[in-house]
Amino acid sequence: MRGPEDGERLARGAALYAEHCASCHGADLSGAPDWKTPGPHGRLPAPPHDASGHTWHHADALLFRIVKEGSAAVIGGGYESDMPGFADAMSDAQIRDVLAFIKSTWPEREQARQAEVSAQGG
Repeated sequence: MRGPEDGERLARGAALYAEHCASCHGADLSGAPDWKTPGPHGRLPAPPHDASGHTWHHADALLFRIVKEGSAAVIGGGYESDMPGFADAMSDAQIRDVLAFIKSTWPEREQARQAEVSAQGG
């Protein structure tokens, strides 16, 4: 059962998502069109964060680092990405609120699988 503080956290996360993420990942979390195909610059467009994407395949720790540091910094090896890090734009707590909001939109099956991956440290 969720308490009022969970609702407040999700509301904060939704507002932060709208401010910082929706312009690339879609207001409805649907991602950029044709997100699996590299664009003319060779980088992949923003993926969806709904159940149709792969966000729920990743552990909480990795998702947090990607938002905080940016994809290229986390993946390394010369990987190029348009996903910036938000360390200067959001606090750690705000990043966690955004991730809580995103996760709250997934169906129960995806939420459960992502929780397993996170619990395994993967």
